[in-house]
Amino acid sequence: MRKKLAVASFAAFLAAASLTACGSSKDAQTTAAQTEVQTEAAETEVQEEKTETEASADDRAYEGTTLNVMLAYGGAEKSFDAFTEKTGIKVEYVEISTGKALAQMQAENGNTTADVWFGGGVDSYISAAELGYLDQYESPEAEAIDAGYRDKDGYWTGLALVPAGFLVNNDVLEEKGLEAPKTWEDLADPKYKDEIIMASPAISGTQYAILNGTLQAWGEEKGWEIWTAINDNVDFYAKGGGEPGPKVCAGEYGIGILAMTGGTFALEKEYPVTAIYPEDMIPWTPAPIAIFKNSENKDAAKVFVDYYLSKEGQEALREADARVMARGDVDVPSEIGTVDTTKLIKQDVLLFGSEREALLEKWDELAGEKDS
Repeated sequence: MRKKLAVASFAAFLAAASLTACGSSKDAQTTAAQTEVQTEAAETEVQEEKTETEASADDRAYEGTTLNVMLAYGGAEKSFDAFTEKTGIKVEYVEISTGKALAQMQAENGNTTADVWFGGGVDSYISAAELGYLDQYESPEAEAIDAGYRDKDGYWTGLALVPAGFLVNNDVLEEKGLEAPKTWEDLADPKYKDEIIMASPAISGTQYAILNGTLQAWGEEKGWEIWTAINDNVDFYAKGGGEPGPKVCAGEYGIGILAMTGGTFALEKEYPVTAIYPEDMIPWTPAPIAIFKNSENKDAAKVFVDYYLSKEGQEALREADARVMARGDVDVPSEIGTVDTTKLIKQDVLLFGSEREALLEKWDELAGEKDS
């Protein structure tokens, strides 16, 4: 507010100075012009104060409400205090991968005590919308987000874009005389047998996006041949997207397949690991946000969604965990390295949902007991 007042005052001063310089013969005209400018500035100030007061009142309309959030976005919880401070709405959350959350909802006919679904893979959101588990809400902030990163019917909207790649333990690879992989096809080389860890695509939305995206890029026949060879090099499939990173850092595996976020690159400062964007192609998924159909706090949930789709909320979320945010007016953080956007897979995100069941059935046949 002070900045706006200073601008208004400077405008009045400039106008007065310009008119005064015209000479004493125009004193009456000068006085009238000064009065007009001062009046306009005062009216602007009153209107701005009114607008800001109304906005502040709207922000805190649901103060004291508690929202329950199903969270699949590492680090996002660090931004919840800023939201609560702004709105008075408290946030309680449970961390759960999107695939596991979807399976639980299906087992309970869509019933959940959560109000909002936050982050994870878009495939589960698409399936949940088709099953009637999500509420339609088109936030006014969604206009700032590319149509390719949100559902056309308003069931979900992308918060961020999550690229995928490799995390390698340099000591493990050096000890075994192995070079770090540069491409997805490199992972199929038998020399990496039992050195690769990734999460189950049935549980992790990011891993499912990797599987579906690469199959779209390679084509079914070539794609499944490569994944069959990669599967031979995987010892077992983790039960969550957050598991491969720590195991690679601990030296249990030489190579991890995972989401490339600020948290992933930060591991380079603490452990002998390197985060690598594949040179051939980069799978990715929107990390969405959605409101559950049976939420008992839908109005407060809408305030939550609006906040995290706004520039302010997106910047708070980026600060909590560096990622490529969905809004084009939020800068890409330097903490995630240089993403070659020409390598991002040109994929049909809608296929993530429509192909999910059939693709995972085939995956189960391939992975067998490794993913059980």
